[in-house]
Amino acid sequence: MYTIKHHQDQNILEIKNSENSVYGKIHLDAGASLQELTIGGHAIIQDLSPLTYESTYASAILFPFANRIKDGTYEFNGKSYQLKKNQEEEQNALHGLVYNKTFKVIQQEATNSEAKVALEYIENNTSQGFPFTYKIKVDYTFKKNAVNLGVTITNTSTKPFPFTLGWHPYFISENLNESELNFDSHQKLVLGERNITTGIEAIENTGTLHLKDQQLDDCWILNSDKVTFKTPKYNLEFSTSGTNNYLQAYTPPKPNVIAIEPTTGVSDSFNNSIGLEILKANGSHTINWGLKITN
Repeated sequence: MYTIKHHQDQNILEIKNSENSVYGKIHLDAGASLQELTIGGHAIIQDLSPLTYESTYASAILFPFANRIKDGTYEFNGKSYQLKKNQEEEQNALHGLVYNKTFKVIQQEATNSEAKVALEYIENNTSQGFPFTYKIKVDYTFKKNAVNLGVTITNTSTKPFPFTLGWHPYFISENLNESELNFDSHQKLVLGERNITTGIEAIENTGTLHLKDQQLDDCWILNSDKVTFKTPKYNLEFSTSGTNNYLQAYTPPKPNVIAIEPTTGVSDSFNNSIGLEILKANGSHTINWGLKITN
């Protein structure tokens, strides 16, 4: 049996099953981010202390843009916009506008086989550099060996707006040097100063990326939505319903941890248009990301 408990004092949702093989902790005040996750009896997402959420954006949902916007500036439909530059060291806008918003629980269901929670944030005020209103609904489904994250964006303003989407989870391995990423790609983003995309380069099909002694902050264009993270204790399969699929991988200054980020766009997408999509007024867009333990 699954249970869902809302800790009102911390505004945290705690999800678990009676076998203790599934556990999730969602921080509603931190953009509905999944700060802890155990599935199939394997702890795959844990607290990154002493690293902070403000510095890692751990498990943040990235909207209306994933990654960076150079100088926080872009043009759309003939107008220039200035986003807040929230990354001081690089002077870029980073990871969108909802990572620190408070989401409300609008639905929850716990059964013998799964737990579902639906969370929502409604933006009725236009913000600096993004003068549009929107609604974002986040659906988590927890099962014995899998978790699914669904994100639905609705444009509630009277004009279309540009967007990309991403998810920023960090995963733990017993030994990252004995772990690997498997994915299908023959194109990689070229990153210049301040981690801004400057182009695309052809590469030999990646296949397997061994993580021994790797220091990563890289992005690949995927040919397939299938990505596998193989560790000494578990194999984790990623899947997505999206058609624009990019994979960002980053190794933080903490041993045996790696960010494996599915995104629909890349660094500076509002300017280079790589993966950029336009959502019309009153339109909606949904994407689903899945994680599944396969051993």
